[in-house]
Amino acid sequence: MKPLAVIGNVNVDLILGPADPWPTPGTEIMVEYDELRVGGSAGNAALTWEGLGLDFQIAANVGNDQFGEWLRQGFGKRSERWPVAPVGTTLSVGITHPNGERTFFTTRGHIAALSWPDVIAALDTGRLKGGTAILCGSFLTDALVAQYDALFDWANANDIRIALDTGWPIDGWTDANREKARRWLARCHIALFNEVETTRLANSVAPAEAAHALKALMPDDAIVVVKRGPDGALAVGPDDKLVSVAAPLVVVADTIGAGDVFNAAFLAALAGDRSLGESLDAGVRVASRAISTNPRRYDGGQQQTPPEKSR
Repeated sequence: MKPLAVIGNVNVDLILGPADPWPTPGTEIMVEYDELRVGGSAGNAALTWEGLGLDFQIAANVGNDQFGEWLRQGFGKRSERWPVAPVGTTLSVGITHPNGERTFFTTRGHIAALSWPDVIAALDTGRLKGGTAILCGSFLTDALVAQYDALFDWANANDIRIALDTGWPIDGWTDANREKARRWLARCHIALFNEVETTRLANSVAPAEAAHALKALMPDDAIVVVKRGPDGALAVGPDDKLVSVAAPLVVVADTIGAGDVFNAAFLAALAGDRSLGESLDAGVRVASRAISTNPRRYDGGQQQTPPEKSR
């Protein structure tokens, strides 16, 4: 199996809910569920690989508070070389709703301070050669984004394929954000976007048409994946042919991080030399299992074991 790594945002998620309707300002409501867990796009991908029993590397940082230490403990030896930013740890409060949707309130915190020197110090480049690194949270990791060219040069020099999941821009898909993402895609080999992100970025209504448009911006051997939630996923591969898979019908417990789980399972299947269709199926299947189980489970009945709650 080819090596895997994830680079980007790891933060604390506090999940509460369900809340319906949204409370009136100045009032208080009671909810049935709460969970304090490792989160962020990079964190969710790493937890998926861990749940699948895979070896991987992760480059991230933490804040200089109790939450930062808690995050570090959650990743054990893999976090030994993570830097500590001189700010509080990024915290996301996710409010779930009865229809499976959610609303996030997130502090900027430590993730904006993650830099390219931090990343290269956290990774073993020799072990990663010939593998894939997924780049997450592009619109949140400000310092790192300013040094993306150095990251892409490093990847090219070491035969490392970069997979990109930018996440949703805080200020939306403005012309400036579209231009940034298109420049990044020109240097990436795998794009992993959800349906709305794909169509907004490509200025196209049809997901398949949008996927072809994005692939035209990338190297010839690139893959563009469109995550479609309950409708499964589709992809355009190096041969420009469209591949799609359906999603199983599940009772949703928690959709938070579903796309990140898909990313990890999809890339793991590709790293194991599975076909594009098989890899899409793996991503959809593992993500469906994760969002329909509480505590969260992945293939083989393996259960996520988060750090103990500390409140």
